[in-house]
Amino acid sequence: MNAHMPALSGGGQVMAIVPQTFEETFRMARTVVASGLAPSALIGKLTGDDAASAVAVAIMSGAELGLKPMVSLRSFTVINGKPALYGDGLINVVRMSGKVAYLRTGCDEVGGKMVGFCEAKRSDTSEEKRVEFSQEDAVRAGLWPTSATVRRKVWENNQQVWKDVPNDTPWARFPQRMLAWRAAGYCLRELFGDVLGGIRDEFEAREIAEAEGMRDITPPAAESKSTPPRPPKPPAPPSAKTVNAEPAQFEQPPESEFDLGGFLSEIETAVAGAKDEADVEEIWNDFDAPATLETEGHADMIDAALSIKRRRLAQLSPLNGG
Repeated sequence: MNAHMPALSGGGQVMAIVPQTFEETFRMARTVVASGLAPSALIGKLTGDDAASAVAVAIMSGAELGLKPMVSLRSFTVINGKPALYGDGLINVVRMSGKVAYLRTGCDEVGGKMVGFCEAKRSDTSEEKRVEFSQEDAVRAGLWPTSATVRRKVWENNQQVWKDVPNDTPWARFPQRMLAWRAAGYCLRELFGDVLGGIRDEFEAREIAEAEGMRDITPPAAESKSTPPRPPKPPAPPSAKTVNAEPAQFEQPPESEFDLGGFLSEIETAVAGAKDEADVEEIWNDFDAPATLETEGHADMIDAALSIKRRRLAQLSPLNGG
């Protein structure tokens, strides 16, 4: 029997499958959805061809930036209905364009303050640019953490209580990287606008979405007209009025209204106790965050809930020693 088996040969070049027509793209998207590999940040509660359509759009968006299909699915998220690139995706897309003479990012310390920078030069036009984004810039924009702790609901003795917990926002945990990425976002969109086509990075897109949500919020009908609207958490950038109103929002959430901050804190507290990825998925399914947030009128915060899940999964990853 072994004599009739074909021989296995080594070597060969691994190449990505890149669809050439819309029909091929949609076929690939259906396969991704059926396999369960479609990122939840893209499809949310969508199923069937609706989910495949979202995946297909992500593949096509990535193709316009020179990304292969599966790389596109790993690189894109959707925030407030707009595509954005994760982390250093903007830098990777620009490097892959073939139009870069050099591109450097980093963070220096000047006068005891951190200053992120990005400097780049185009190889086709010889244009060059350097952009800095300092710690003071981040403070003015309301991005820099003002305290080491934030007030959240946590579980103690089988009940939820308000407590000061460590500030674990990306700006608090990775300030040097965030300053460098923000500088890169401004620099590369101006110098390589033709390459990026208006795509922003995940963090800036979320801050813009939160600021737009803050402007769009109107007081509930039951409240007095003189009562100012309650901004979502976290506002970016906050006005002085918002900053003053924020403590009351978290100290005494009205029982008759959905407590957005409390709900997200419950998810974060629950997944923090997960021992493996299966536990995270089970907890996530129990909360049914996408459906709950959409029902309560906070669909724009679904991605924020998803980031809590992703962060815990990353912590449990074997690559991170989990």
